[in-house]
Amino acid sequence: MNFLSRRLAIVSLVCAPLIAAAHAQDARPAATAAPQTQGKTLTVFAAASMKNALDEVNAAYAAKTGIKVVASYAASSALAKQLEQGAPADAFISADLDWMDYSAGKKTITPASRINLLGNKIVLIAPKDSKLGNVTIGQGFDLAKLAGDGKIATGDVKAVPVGKYAKAALEKLGAWQAAEPKFAMAESVRAALALVSRGEANLGIVYETDAKVDPGVKIIGAFPAESHPAIIYPMAGTATAKPDTADYLAFLRSPAAQAVFEKYGFTFLNKPVS
Repeated sequence: MNFLSRRLAIVSLVCAPLIAAAHAQDARPAATAAPQTQGKTLTVFAAASMKNALDEVNAAYAAKTGIKVVASYAASSALAKQLEQGAPADAFISADLDWMDYSAGKKTITPASRINLLGNKIVLIAPKDSKLGNVTIGQGFDLAKLAGDGKIATGDVKAVPVGKYAKAALEKLGAWQAAEPKFAMAESVRAALALVSRGEANLGIVYETDAKVDPGVKIIGAFPAESHPAIIYPMAGTATAKPDTADYLAFLRSPAAQAVFEKYGFTFLNKPVS
């Protein structure tokens, strides 16, 4: 073999593995390519009572689309005020109509995207080890007597939706005036739930869905639906929403999302979309 032939043979031996690797890389399935949604995120402001259910729904949405949803949970009143102050969010889910109306008035949401998504119930809870048994809540119900020397926890009745529903119900049943001095007003329904769970309040008024996810409390009574305004959770895209928000809001109305929400005890108000 002459000198030139030997040089060509050496080059071939060196380059062959590199060429083979390149061909193998070209032959990889397209599925390994980075999806167009990789790195995309959406931010949703949602009522505190939605945390467990919405976290699960958001995880399902991320698995389906590759879009991560970052949720910020607080009282609807606080979230609406944050939107008003310019906090960045793509969607807002309130625990009552009033704060969504407020946001519409401040032009921080897109009215055309607004939909009533969920319903809920308010219940009376006590610490898990409380000696109190089930009570019937109706006209003339004496909540103050039931609480004894202890406190009754709920959300701030002037702003937090659960507190507003609680006060309306107690006024309708004739129990508010006597019970008012015993109330411990919390910044959100989850804060009220924690007070009862830790035994710092003898009783609490929270959503049924909250009571079901905290093993430290038990439900001892349910408020009649006619004793307070209907509990409705409206959702909407914000005025600064990213384009993917419409798809996310549609997913919240899907059969997959409905199954999760109903598992946690919410009532699904809107007809699902596929």
